[in-house]
This record gives sequence, structure tokens and C-alpha cells, in this order.
Amino acid sequence: MTTSLHLTRRRLLQGAATTLLATPMLNRAWAADPTTINMLAWYGHAEPDVVAEFEAANNVKFVPKYYAGGDNMLALISQSPPGTYDLILSDAEFVQQLNAAGYIEQMDPSLYPFDDFFPEFQKFPGHWTDDTLWSVMVRYGLLGVSYNTDALTREEAMSYNCFWNPKVTGKVGHFDWHLPSLGQMSLLNGNKPPFDIDEAAWAAVQEKTLSLKPQVGGYFDYGGTFSSLKNGEMLAMVGIGDWITGVLEKDGAKVASVIPEEGGIQWTESYSIGVGTNKHEIINKFINYMLGAEGQVKSIQMAAYPGLSPNKTGWKAIQAANPDEAKRSGLIEGADNDPIKLLREGRIFFRDTPKQQSLEDWNDFWSDYKSA
Repeated sequence: MTTSLHLTRRRLLQGAATTLLATPMLNRAWAADPTTINMLAWYGHAEPDVVAEFEAANNVKFVPKYYAGGDNMLALISQSPPGTYDLILSDAEFVQQLNAAGYIEQMDPSLYPFDDFFPEFQKFPGHWTDDTLWSVMVRYGLLGVSYNTDALTREEAMSYNCFWNPKVTGKVGHFDWHLPSLGQMSLLNGNKPPFDIDEAAWAAVQEKTLSLKPQVGGYFDYGGTFSSLKNGEMLAMVGIGDWITGVLEKDGAKVASVIPEEGGIQWTESYSIGVGTNKHEIINKFINYMLGAEGQVKSIQMAAYPGLSPNKTGWKAIQAANPDEAKRSGLIEGADNDPIKLLREGRIFFRDTPKQQSLEDWNDFWSDYKSA
């Protein structure tokens, strides 16, 4: 009996040893501590619905610091020592400020699939200095009129003048960031592009914005914008678009967004590599993952807020993965809400920082407007 037990135990040990020797690499990556990637981004970009599969496949862990608005991003990064952030998700209009301040590294264009991008996005304004690349566009979206469909008709919402409609008095909200709202007021005043205006036009934008004050019921952060539209506290919202109402629509809220006759504004998000990181290989692998079919489907349908794809691969992938979402978001060539068609028709303008005033000028007015 004892001999039999010893033989059985010996065979078990020999079998285990043979298995280990036969598979020397088995789960070695899983046994190692994951590589940490510190990301500065808008909320949602490091959440499981976007990064979990990449994390599992590559033994990495994203550690996010979230912000809302480019001004807040600049404030956060200026307070952090070099090397704090490996990957920075920035609004496109702030990339050159990151570059000028020395917060981001030059990138190698040959590493990214720019040939797959729509021509308008291949050399996106602010991402390049001549032929030097500083940031890679990953997603974008459109800002227009967002409204409660029980309060306003689509036809009424097709002009920014709807914010003055008596039906929404006291229930017009602002997303609390000056660039989107003042850009829309500038478009209403006929300024195209809306962020490159002289002092007379700037004075007129301020006057127009102040005239809206009696209609306004509040100024909201990211979460407040969602909740105030969802519960009907606000019936129209300045400075946002489908990135907010798209989420609410899926939950059954009676809201929608349109690009009005005066035109819309495009927000653009892009990845830059933080100065001081030593994780270039895995960061570039992640950027390319997000620009591929799987990553773009995740980006378009991001739970925090939806976006649009800058490349043809993304359009084809979402059409196959979720035809209803492709239709809803206009990612079908020739559709009425096709964002590339709208851009080529001259109805979309890239969000930017002020060209003839300082960013502080616009921000100071915004503070005065809120307290008026």
C-alpha cells in the first residue's frame, strides 16, 4: 500500500514537471506585474468598456486622471512634474500649447495609419508643425443645438435663435466651458470661422451672449449637463451635441441634437505622448489599437459619451458591428447626417482657441457673463 502511494505521488510529480517543461512560457506574462500607463484624459477613455480587452491582452493597467475642458487639462499638467503622464488625450486646439510648454514628445508619423484617415484629417490643424507630428487624432464629434423634443420641434432647433424661444425661458443651460458656447454665439452672428474674429465682432458676440441671460437656468459640469437634460430641468443646452444627447437617447430620454443652419463646431480628441515616459512601445501599440477596427468600434460607442471615427476602417467596422449606431451617428457615406459631407459642405468648423483675442479674454468674459 505504501509503495503504491509513493509510485502514485511520483507519477503525479513527474507529470506536473513534464507539463511545466513542455510549456515554459505558459502565463509568464500574467505572472508579471502589469505595466502601468498613466493617462490624462476626458472621462471615459480609460474605463473598462474601452481599455479592458487591451489591458488583458497586453498585461497593462491604465491609471487615469480625468478632466473636463482644455483649460482644466492645462492646469492639471502644469501642476505635475515631467513624466507624470505617459499618454495625454487632448482637445486638438490645445496640442500646440502642450507642445510649446514642453509637455509632449515628437511622434513618428510612419507608425500610424494616416492613409486610412479621411483626407480632411490626415494633417489635422494643430497636430503638426510643418512635417513634425505632435498628436494623433482618435475621435471627434459635432456641437450644435441640443434640445428636449417635447419642448421644441426639429425645425425650431435648426437655428441657434431657438435658445431665445419663449417656450424654453429659464430652461436654457450651458455646458460650463467658454469655447463651445461662445463659438456657437459667434456662428449665430455670421462669423465663419467663429474663433478668428476682430474686436468689433468679438464685442458683438459678447453683446449677443449677454442678451441670452434671461433665458438661462444654469451652467453645468459634465454630470450636471447629463442630469439636467435627462430630468427636464433644462429644455435646451448651449455648447454640446450628440456626445451628451446620444447617451441620453439610448436611455430613452426625449432629447436630440442637430447641426443648425448657421453651422456646427467639431470637437476633436487626439493622443500625445507625455515627455519623460519610457513606455513608447506599448503606448504606440495602444494608439494603433484604438485606430483599428476593434478600437474604433469601442470609441464610437464609448459608454461615457459617443464619438465619430476619423478613418475608413472605423466606419466599416461600426457598420458591421452595429448598423443602427452607424445610421444614428451618420457614419454611412452620403447620409443626411454624414459628418464628412457636412464638413465638405462648409457647415462644420473646427473648435479652436481665439485667434485675435487671448484665451484669457474669452474666459474672463465667460466669468462675467455667469455672474451678470
